[in-house]
Amino acid sequence: MNKITAIVPCYNEAENIAGVLETLQWADEILVVDSFSTDDTVAIAKRYTNKIFQRKYKGPADQKNWIIPQASHDWIILLDADERLTPELESEIKHILKNRTDKDAFWIGRQNYFMGKKLKYSGWQGDAVIRLFKKSCRYDAKQVHEEIQTEGINVGKLNNKIQHFTFKSLDHYLDKTRRYAKWSAKDHFDKTKNVTLFHLYIKPLFRFFKHYFFQLGFLDGRVGFIVSAIMAWGVFLRYVYLKEMKQINLYK
Repeated sequence: MNKITAIVPCYNEAENIAGVLETLQWADEILVVDSFSTDDTVAIAKRYTNKIFQRKYKGPADQKNWIIPQASHDWIILLDADERLTPELESEIKHILKNRTDKDAFWIGRQNYFMGKKLKYSGWQGDAVIRLFKKSCRYDAKQVHEEIQTEGINVGKLNNKIQHFTFKSLDHYLDKTRRYAKWSAKDHFDKTKNVTLFHLYIKPLFRFFKHYFFQLGFLDGRVGFIVSAIMAWGVFLRYVYLKEMKQINLYK
């Protein structure tokens, strides 16, 4: 069987880190890259692995691309602290490692949970990420929704899903949305010449309609409405931050 390294990037994930590392104990090696957590994340992680790196956080892709070369094995399984590997997904990965494959990486679907509810719709039903890949792969340079670069590689898809518990509390999720909006503004800086009323009003409104109506968020009930509203707010914030960045750049 091919050997595999598990990687977990984290920051202040004391309530999550044990859960994800428990699901990765079958891996041949576990690397944790911590962004100088101020809680008990590192102390808890030391119960599961002695390979813990601490590095200043510059961005999600940068952190992952730095830790990948530290792996001892040719295959990588990478999970965030709020994700969990199911026994079924573990078995599927082991089957790939045991048998020859012409794939360099694999898309893995995610089953998302929000405010304690399993979401079936709300735009997250097709959520998938590349988390099983060869050590030679790297992430693109985007700050938000960074992904393994797929040009020139052979990518497959697994049948089973990662469990994703994205919600700790409303304050935590709103902070995360604001942080992602700021990063997204940086990604859109060169793409968007001017921030107009279209960006500040129409695009957020369309995002709400997209998640709640077109992607059937209303079938997820109250939580589907909340998700759709927060997604719209995130788009609004992106362009508010972008407008601020452009004004600052104008007066430099």
